[in-house]
Amino acid sequence: MLLNWIPWFAVIFLIGGSRWRTGLLLGTLAELIYVGGRGLGLGRLPLIGPHDTLLFFALSLAVMGLFMSFSPILQGVRWFTSSIGITAGVITLAALRFKPLNMPLPQILDTLWFELHVVVAFFGYALFAIGGVVCVAYLLTGIRTYLDVYYKAALVGWTFFSASMMSGGIWGYYAWGTYWLWTPKELWTSILWLFYAMALHVRLKGARWDTLSAWLGILGVFVMLFTYLGVSLLMKSSHSF
Repeated sequence: MLLNWIPWFAVIFLIGGSRWRTGLLLGTLAELIYVGGRGLGLGRLPLIGPHDTLLFFALSLAVMGLFMSFSPILQGVRWFTSSIGITAGVITLAALRFKPLNMPLPQILDTLWFELHVVVAFFGYALFAIGGVVCVAYLLTGIRTYLDVYYKAALVGWTFFSASMMSGGIWGYYAWGTYWLWTPKELWTSILWLFYAMALHVRLKGARWDTLSAWLGILGVFVMLFTYLGVSLLMKSSHSF
């Protein structure tokens, strides 16, 4: 089926053409076509299982990276489009190792609150990852405006993630009759939320805290990855991915 080949084209564009914004754009469009095609075929957003969530993570990263590449600070900065394109391409390759789940949504997941919860969570994840990338760039180059990009990415990502936690609580209430179940996933989402709340406040303390702020931005990526993947792979929870 032609649709199954589209992620491979996305990988080629994202990794092979990552030095140019056009490559990132074409890769993003290929990801959108695949996710949209699967969604139309399934009659729902493809958001369950490692295949779909990794692909949606790659798509979110590509979309957010493409959007931010037009900012005055990152305009024409090829290392940025390269790093985002390669990362999104590698994540897409990882997704292709897993078999898609084509079953209908279980009744407990068949609600707008679940879809909203997952979508805005991945928007937040993508922006946290982009923030980590520009923090590495700051530590390597000393260009302070990169920290301004990190702060904006982290702030918007934290806002998306806050919306994810609220919609997840509402979904949990309808699904299980409670807003909070004390599962490992819920605990780690709270840790991630508190971590970025703290990191954003450190950024506001001034220039002498810049190096610490950058390291927190990098550490946040690992906290985010453990919240998304580590908890799902290593701990039992009502969440899968």
